[in-house]
Amino acid sequence: MPPLTDPERLEHYRSALSRWGCSYYVTYTQLAAEWLRSELGIGTREFSQLLWEYVVLREGRIDEVRETRDEYTGHEFHHDLRLEIDGRMIYVETRLLMETDIEDTTIKVVNVHDA
Repeated sequence: MPPLTDPERLEHYRSALSRWGCSYYVTYTQLAAEWLRSELGIGTREFSQLLWEYVVLREGRIDEVRETRDEYTGHEFHHDLRLEIDGRMIYVETRLLMETDIEDTTIKVVNVHDA
């Protein structure tokens, strides 16, 4: 899968993650939040911080996948991350909800599971 290389989308993605402490900027589906609690024993805020550290501090890879699923026709792409937590590889599917004003851009974590 190709990495996210578009400078504007990448800037918006990093900007939203940099606000990880405010739950408005990184939101979660119920499925993702429940998986984090049951499988990793962590909450969404702690996981948002881990995503920020992975993407911003460690410059981790973000894959950009053209969206083809019918239920997501309103989105051109989804963005996947794969990071290691306590020796466990975790797959994270996200949606970048990009707004004109970078300060209004948000990320929705739609799915999390073992990679």
